[in-house]
Amino acid sequence: MIRSRPRKLHAMLAAFAVCAQLASPAVLAVTGVVIDASTLNPVAGAIVTTSAGVTRTDEYGRFDTAQTVASIAARAPGYLRAEVKVSDDAPVTLTLTPFRPKAVYLSVYGITSTTLRNQALSLVMQHTAINAFVIDVKGDRGLTPYRSQAREAIGAAARTSQRVAFAQDFPSLLADLHARHLYVIARIVVFKDDPLALAHPEWSVRDASGKLWRDREGLQWMDPLSHDVWQHNIDIAEEAARMGFDEIQFDYVRFPDQRGLRFALPNSQANRTAAIVGFLQAARARLAPYNVFIAADIFGYVCWNHNDTAIGQQIELLGAPLDYISPMLYPSGFTWGLPGLADPVTDPGQIVRRSLTEALQRTQLPGVRFRPWLQAFRDYAFDHRAFDAVAIRAQIDAAEATGSDGWMLWNSHNQYEADDLPRQ
Repeated sequence: MIRSRPRKLHAMLAAFAVCAQLASPAVLAVTGVVIDASTLNPVAGAIVTTSAGVTRTDEYGRFDTAQTVASIAARAPGYLRAEVKVSDDAPVTLTLTPFRPKAVYLSVYGITSTTLRNQALSLVMQHTAINAFVIDVKGDRGLTPYRSQAREAIGAAARTSQRVAFAQDFPSLLADLHARHLYVIARIVVFKDDPLALAHPEWSVRDASGKLWRDREGLQWMDPLSHDVWQHNIDIAEEAARMGFDEIQFDYVRFPDQRGLRFALPNSQANRTAAIVGFLQAARARLAPYNVFIAADIFGYVCWNHNDTAIGQQIELLGAPLDYISPMLYPSGFTWGLPGLADPVTDPGQIVRRSLTEALQRTQLPGVRFRPWLQAFRDYAFDHRAFDAVAIRAQIDAAEATGSDGWMLWNSHNQYEADDLPRQ
């Protein structure tokens, strides 16, 4: 059955047609509206991307461009991105489909292993709620699942003793995932990068004595103040955008949580937050032509702390450069608990619900701007309990109750059980 458009929308499009006829093409080449595919209501504040630049729709979902363009793309939190070709100067209607990603994480090894990848795909075939994958594009140890030109150009491609079998045709792999109606998210570990530090020690974090610093895993970090490091990570993000990822998610986009380290500038809160926000703004600007969503992972306690948690993550500053903020709300990570909850693993839903509520109040952003990471691995900090269907579902229910843009499950071994997951 074909749904009729509301009279308000008919009137809006008619008005656009009149404007298109009266306006000079040099002044107003294309005009249009972005609407919700389910309700046919206009989408206010949608991001519209053309070769002429980036703009946002007004409160009525309207937009216009100042020059002739061949295509127009749009996106908005809570929707799939969309693009249409422009064939004449008639008003354009872009329709955005509502979508909330419900994802599992696949490491560099997980996405290149046929066994692990098929196990993840089986979750979809078994009609669980999973409709998205978070895929390592540059993982915790600096490895990529494909032969990265950006890594090779900077000398960081072979600077590790670990190896991974590259996917021979990574864009085709992504195309196959899209053909299965999966939303794909590129996870890029930013400032924790041992191979890059080995290739460029001049950009690395130093200890108080000036020596190269390594974390508890023996891995080196890059100075978040280095614009050379920014450039390289955005090069990788652009590779991912060109290959067809729907979203770029930056992880370890922070300073190390270690005192007494040396950086290019004094280790002050102002310098830290300026570096993190500056990197995210630079990434957003470079990736603008691709109409790709931008996200970043943050510590769970960042939702609560009124400073930058000494790592440069100040939650009130992250809404502008990001489409989605992804707090890591693993109960095992809340080692100091919350007021009234000393043992977080006994009530994982409370951790998620209260943390997201705090984040919403602090930022004054709607729930759709947040998509949390949830725990799907055995506890390591309290009683070492397994996180089974009950614990996972409690977290999911809490996230959905706040209106979040879906959720993501983390298991570093990429082991997920269909019986632990909600159904479609």
